[in-house]
Amino acid sequence: MKETLPGNRIPGAVPANIAMSVCLCMLSAAASAVDLAAVDQVHDAQAEHCDQDEILAIADPLSRFAETFECGDELFDTRFNALDGVGANVGDNLRFSRVPRADKTGLGEWASHVPRRVTGPNAEACTVCHIDPFEDGSGLAGVNVVRDPLHAGSMGSFIQRNTPHLFGAGALQRLAEEISVELQRQLEGARELSCAGGGAPVAVELSAKGVSFGSIRSRCDGNHDISALSGIDPDLVVKPFQWKGNTSTLRRFNRDASHNELGMQAVEITGDNIDGDGDGVAGEMTVGDQTALAIYLAAQPRPVTKLELNGLGILPLTRAEIASIRRGDMIFNQAGCAECHRPVQTIDQPVFSEPSPLAGYGETTFPAGQDSVASGVDPANPVSFDLTRDQPDNVIEVNGTAVHFGAFERTRSGGALVRLYGDLKRHEMGPALAENIDETGVGASTWMTKELWGVGSTPPYLHDGRATTLMEAILEHGGEAQAARDAVLDLTDGERTDMIAFLDNPVLYKVIEEDAEAVNQFPHRKLDRDGRRDHSRERDRR
Repeated sequence: MKETLPGNRIPGAVPANIAMSVCLCMLSAAASAVDLAAVDQVHDAQAEHCDQDEILAIADPLSRFAETFECGDELFDTRFNALDGVGANVGDNLRFSRVPRADKTGLGEWASHVPRRVTGPNAEACTVCHIDPFEDGSGLAGVNVVRDPLHAGSMGSFIQRNTPHLFGAGALQRLAEEISVELQRQLEGARELSCAGGGAPVAVELSAKGVSFGSIRSRCDGNHDISALSGIDPDLVVKPFQWKGNTSTLRRFNRDASHNELGMQAVEITGDNIDGDGDGVAGEMTVGDQTALAIYLAAQPRPVTKLELNGLGILPLTRAEIASIRRGDMIFNQAGCAECHRPVQTIDQPVFSEPSPLAGYGETTFPAGQDSVASGVDPANPVSFDLTRDQPDNVIEVNGTAVHFGAFERTRSGGALVRLYGDLKRHEMGPALAENIDETGVGASTWMTKELWGVGSTPPYLHDGRATTLMEAILEHGGEAQAARDAVLDLTDGERTDMIAFLDNPVLYKVIEEDAEAVNQFPHRKLDRDGRRDHSRERDRR
């Protein structure tokens, strides 16, 4: 299923049926300053690419999932080099940049890349940023991404994004899909009533999984009044990824990150055999690569809690610590924080499929124009797995019994409990959290509710990492969260201490494969007292 071939070096023959191919090949040939042929004589490309046809040739669904996950795992860990196409022609002979360079407008340089670039390239591997407290985790402030969405070339228009962790990502997409299906069903029902009533508008309250998204006045002709919508786009597609809630699927999330952060351009966004970033390499990420990365992220284990780890003997807690966490839980709810940071939601059908068969999540054509089904990305023949059963990571042995700790809890009806502490809805958060620009058109101070699962392991906090502690993050809340913030400030010192203990309770946990036997023999050494990964043995191993 893996191809060890690097991307195609340019210049070279390109298909005539892609309108920009010849132009872009000439662009890259002129812009690439490094003699990759000389590099290729003494070095190897690092990527082991995934082949979509070979993925689909695996008939057994569980084997197909396992092989695809493994290929995505290896790609996520790969430190790409120039032969793979990592980086880009930034300008000034630079391959990487922590600062957007909209001033570089020359042939093949930063501002002329296709698709349009908003940051980077700033890393040679996914794990440069997703590394704390271990791989697939979040990032410290030092690896914040600086973006220039307007290509203004002015620091006053730059924005920053802190790196979130990736645990439980598949459940977020499945929750979003089910919410969207329900909202669209409600809208269609109102439209049908409007048609039956001669076209008069019909108002419908939109709500799914206990979360209100405002209302719509629906008309038979589809000309709906959406002025009372709340926290969602007019298409009623919940987009659970990115801080602004503007990306609907893990595949799209990966394509954007591969392009902007790594300079590894997927053929789905450039077209076949096209070098869009002037680095002399085309075909940097295959269709199979994007499938594998999407499955790898979707199957990341769920975040857990210190209380769960204590129950398994992995992270012993004192009675006082347990009591403080439980008191903090009640205080969190009483303060109104759970209005947006909802503790749990349920997925009715917990099978994740790549690609998704649902409108707004699947694609009939890729951004570069290729037919997705013809490329092997077919909702009728997906890579699928069960979120309550199939995640490969965090299968641990407790008292001689295998515990699938990475899977989501299964309900009696076959659903999945997702303890995310979020609502998958955008909220206006007040002037303190407003940016200088409105990046996505939803409002400069409007953000998707950040899920709190794993928050005890992942400082710093907020979209730009400005908050080094949880209390700082709370103090930055305003707008729709002003009342909850004020309620927290009205608490006694002891109550606030308990609430922070509760917020420190959700943590990330992962058994590192090579450490699994040692971890099970010495479970108390797996995490430190803050629920964070003990890196000391990893450093010794290096």
